[in-house]
Amino acid sequence: MSEDRLVIRVGDKDIEINEETLKILRKYKRTEMTLEQLAASLSLEGWEEAYELVKKIPLWVMDIEPTMWSTIFKKHASEAKKKS
Repeated sequence: MSEDRLVIRVGDKDIEINEETLKILRKYKRTEMTLEQLAASLSLEGWEEAYELVKKIPLWVMDIEPTMWSTIFKKHASEAKKKS
């Protein structure tokens, strides 16, 4: 995890968690969006990659409002850096 962004490796792709991807992930979590639809929304190869992404995302991430993402993530990254 770098200081200013969260990137999750899925297959041969790096998926950056930002406001836009967070909106899509929150829609997946809160609606009946399927893994196939999630994969299409994030330009993934199929539901398997979408499932892999969902498994790798820290649980707290999908509860953050997209507009608050950069503020909260920077605070979290800063605290994690101090602990290491």
